[in-house]
Amino acid sequence: MEPTFTITDPVSQRFPDLDVRSFVVEGTRIDAESEQFETFKDDILEEFRSAHDRNDLAKDPLFEAYRAFFWDLDIDPTKTRPAAEALARRALQDKPIPTINTFVDAYNLASLTSKVPLAAFDRDLLGEELRLRFAEDGEPFRGIGMDDPTTLAGGELVIDDGNSLIAVYPYRNSAATKLTLDSTDAFVLVCGVPGMSGSVLDRASETAKANVTRFCGGDVIETS
Repeated sequence: MEPTFTITDPVSQRFPDLDVRSFVVEGTRIDAESEQFETFKDDILEEFRSAHDRNDLAKDPLFEAYRAFFWDLDIDPTKTRPAAEALARRALQDKPIPTINTFVDAYNLASLTSKVPLAAFDRDLLGEELRLRFAEDGEPFRGIGMDDPTTLAGGELVIDDGNSLIAVYPYRNSAATKLTLDSTDAFVLVCGVPGMSGSVLDRASETAKANVTRFCGGDVIETS
């Protein structure tokens, strides 16, 4: 059974038009790196740099939507950049895009070109019911790259799987459920924000599916 994803009533009441898409990729092979992928990435980055100017990022309507959402959640987006905008800024400053593994790198490129953050988890490490909800005061969360858990203040937007928190939405995933070279099945979220059209999320989703299956193989299973 594939995990289900639900937006809880308190979140829906505060953000009635918040839309999140998801899909599963089964039977993937994830490598540390790929020469073919690096060539593909270089081509995508060249196209992106030719089509965008760093000085225009602040006025991009998609990035503006994510920054507004961050402010609404009491997150300063000038200190914690929305993921897609952070990738765009690195690309336009000629800085390298982080290399994690071929699956993560492939969906990061989809995030860059679509300007929509994505998140992926090892499906085999997840519970069956994922819920987007507001955090309670004192809940622990250890994100990727964190040595020790942090204690949440309450009110953060989080995803739990019935066992623990797997993400602080929409910008940090749990270390416990991250994709590794041993992962074979991935659960992917396309992280929308209020006011974003479904066509934008659809485009991001289709680009991510194409990228990850091209370089990691596997079969896409629709979940929402």
